[in-house]
Amino acid sequence: MPAPLGEQLAEVAPSATSARRGRKKASPRLETAQSLARKQREISVSEFFLKNRHLLGFDNPQKALLTAVKEAVDNSLDACEQAGILPDLGIEIEQLSEERFRIAVEDNGPGIVRHQIPKVFGKLLYGSKFHTLRQQRGQQGIGISAAGMYGQLTTGKPVVITSRTGPTREAHHFRIVIDTTRNRPKVLEDSTIAWDKPHGTRVELELEGVYRKGARSVDQYVAQTAIANPHARIFYRSPKGEEIIYERVTDQLPPRPLEIKPHPYGVELGALMQMLRQTSSRTLKAALQSDFSRVSSRVAEEICTRAGIDPGRSPARLTPQEIERLFRAIPQVKIMAPPTNCLSPIGEEQILAGLQHVGAEFYTSVTRPPAVYRGNPFQIEAGIAYGGDLPVDGLVELMRFANRVPLLYQQSACAIFKAVMSVDWRNYGLSQAKGALPNGPCVIFVHMASAWVPFTSESKEAIASYPEILKEIRLALQECGRRLGAHIRRGRRLAEERKRRSYIEQYLPIIGESLQNLLGLSDRQRRQTVTSLQTILERSRRR
Repeated sequence: MPAPLGEQLAEVAPSATSARRGRKKASPRLETAQSLARKQREISVSEFFLKNRHLLGFDNPQKALLTAVKEAVDNSLDACEQAGILPDLGIEIEQLSEERFRIAVEDNGPGIVRHQIPKVFGKLLYGSKFHTLRQQRGQQGIGISAAGMYGQLTTGKPVVITSRTGPTREAHHFRIVIDTTRNRPKVLEDSTIAWDKPHGTRVELELEGVYRKGARSVDQYVAQTAIANPHARIFYRSPKGEEIIYERVTDQLPPRPLEIKPHPYGVELGALMQMLRQTSSRTLKAALQSDFSRVSSRVAEEICTRAGIDPGRSPARLTPQEIERLFRAIPQVKIMAPPTNCLSPIGEEQILAGLQHVGAEFYTSVTRPPAVYRGNPFQIEAGIAYGGDLPVDGLVELMRFANRVPLLYQQSACAIFKAVMSVDWRNYGLSQAKGALPNGPCVIFVHMASAWVPFTSESKEAIASYPEILKEIRLALQECGRRLGAHIRRGRRLAEERKRRSYIEQYLPIIGESLQNLLGLSDRQRRQTVTSLQTILERSRRR
C-alpha cells in the first residue's frame, strides 16, 4: 500500500534540497588591470554618433526625414552663394512604403571635385566650415554625412551623389557608405554619366521616416526656407505628389560674408595656449597682431605690459603661467569690436518680400546694428506680418531662423522664444495670457546672423540664451511692436469712424423727413437737403 501523500513529499523534499545545495552559484568573474586593458579601444566619431543619433536630430522618424532634407538644402544654398550663383533648388521626396522614403536634393551650384566627394559625404567632421569664422549655414561638417549614415543604418542603402563642376567636365556618379568603425568612406561605385546640368550636385538618400503635414513638417521647413532666402527658386515635390514652386522674389544675391580672425575677447585659455604654440610669428607682439582681429601694435604692447611679459618673447617659449597672465590681461585692455563684414543679414526689404508669402495686410521689419557676444559678432533681424488671410483665433506663429535656416524644434529652449515671451505684447494691441505667446492673426519672424551661432546642441535647433543675444532680440521685437501697435490703433479708429458714419447715414433719410415736416419743404428740397448733409459728412471724413 503506497505511503500517504504527505510522507511522499517529505521524502522527496530533502533530496531536492540537497541537490540544490550541491549546485554552486556561479560568481561573476572579477576583472584585472590586464583584462580591462584588453577591452579598451578607440571610438570612432561615426560610431559614437551612430549610437547617439538623437544628438544630430535623428531621434524620431518624422524629425529624421526633416533633418535629412535640411542638411542637404543647407549645403546647396551655401555652395551656390559662395560661388555667386542664384540658387535653383529641386527637392523631391518619394514615399516607397509606409515608413521608407527616397530623398533627392539637386542644385545648380559649382559642384564638387571628384576626389572630395567621398570625404564630404562619407566622413563625419570633415569640411571647410568649422575653421572658418564667417556666417554660413553649416558649422561642424557633420550634417549631410550624418544623414547618409542614418539612411545606411535604417535601410542599408548607400548615398548616391552626382556632381559636375562645369559644362566641359564630366559628371561624376558615386555610391558611398560609411565605415563607422573607422569613420571612413567606402566607395561602392565611381563612374561618369551623362547629365544635362552644366554644373551642380544631386544627392539621393533612402531612409526610414514619417511624413506628416502641419507644424514641424518638411512642408513647413521648405516654406520658411523660401521666406528667409527670397533670392532662391525652390521646386518642391512632397511625398503625396504635390508640386509647389517658390519663385525667387529678388535677383540680388546676399552680400558675401568675409572670413575674419578670432577676437581676443572670445578666446579661452586652452585655445590661446594652442594658438601661441602653432603661430608662425616669432614674437608675442607679432602673434597677437597677426592671429587676432582688432589688435594693433599699441594694443598688443598694452596687453603684454599688463601681463608683465616682454613683447619680444617667443610665443612658443612662454610658460603656462605666463600665458595665463596674458589671458587675464586681455579683458583689461579696451579693444575695438570685431569687424562685421563676416555677416550677411537678410535685410529689411528682403524680409518684407519674403513675408509676402503669408498673405497679411500689414508688414514691418527691422535689422538691428551688429552686436557682439564672447567676441563673436552677430546681428538680429525681426519682422511682423499681421491681419489679412492669417487665422484670427489661436496663438501667433513664431518663425525662428539662424543664418537663414528655419529652426522648427526645441522652441521653448531657444533664446528667440524666451525673448518673445518676455515682451508685453498687450502694449502693442495683441492679447496675451500669462506664460504664453500672444494671440491674434500675426506672424513673428526673428533671424540671427552670426559668424558662430551658439546652438544648444549638435542638432542646431535652438540658440543659447546669452544676455547680449536676448537683449538684441527684445529691442528688435519692441521696435516692430511699436509699428504694429500704431497700425492696430489706426485700424480701430477707422473702424469706429466707419461705425459712426454708418449710424449717421442710416438716420439721414429720417432727418430729411423731419426737416420737411418742420419747415414745410417739398420732396425735391428734402432730397437736396439729404444730399447736402451727405456731402458735408464725406468732406469731414476726408479731413
